[in-house]
Amino acid sequence: MNQTVLTTIAVTGFGVAFFHAAIPTHWLPFVLTSRVQRWSRPKTIAVTALAGTGHVLVTAALGLAITLFGSALSGSIGQWFPRIAGGALLLFGLYYLLRQVLGKGHVHFHYPHEHLHEHQSEHEHEHEHEHEHEHEHEHEHEYQPRRTSDRAAILSLLAFLTFSPCEGFVPFYVSGIRYGWAGFAVLTAVLSVATVAGMVIFTSLTLAGLSKIKLGALEKYESALMGILLCAVGILIIVFER
Repeated sequence: MNQTVLTTIAVTGFGVAFFHAAIPTHWLPFVLTSRVQRWSRPKTIAVTALAGTGHVLVTAALGLAITLFGSALSGSIGQWFPRIAGGALLLFGLYYLLRQVLGKGHVHFHYPHEHLHEHQSEHEHEHEHEHEHEHEHEHEHEYQPRRTSDRAAILSLLAFLTFSPCEGFVPFYVSGIRYGWAGFAVLTAVLSVATVAGMVIFTSLTLAGLSKIKLGALEKYESALMGILLCAVGILIIVFER
């Protein structure tokens, strides 16, 4: 068992999980919903951390299934397993690179707050149309999105991330199968810390007024970044794991 390879896998996995959490889809919805709902900063951070935990649990559940299946398979294929696991990571990496080349590396998600804003905009449009002759000069007022119940807003945010696992990290569980439950525990801990910390950090920075951080490029080229890292780990396992 090569602990150096496991350490490299864990460090690379941390980088993938952290940068995945840094893309706007993982913190911008919480910032915008917080402004609409007028939440305090501690409450916004708490909701963000809770959603991040749900995101981690679903991803870890997939990792658990992969570990169970891989552990049963590992005993029967013996020394071929590192090559198969490394090859699988290479295929995942090439898939992400191909997605980037085809222009599918960036996917737009409909944030939970967008529905609130659209609904409110439609409501205001209808209201203004009905009273256009009575309130001709009231169209210049500042737009203020309507608040919804905190319960609905929080559940919407939780569902938004909980049911969208970190697909870029799942292949790392494939590479950790050879290390058994210890490998699963290490990778899950890495995933948890990197994901929740990344989401909380970027949400906090934006709430503090540092919203000019340019992370659009990171979101745009996320598939390319994950593809390169997965290919690198796959080659590492094939070459050094025996």
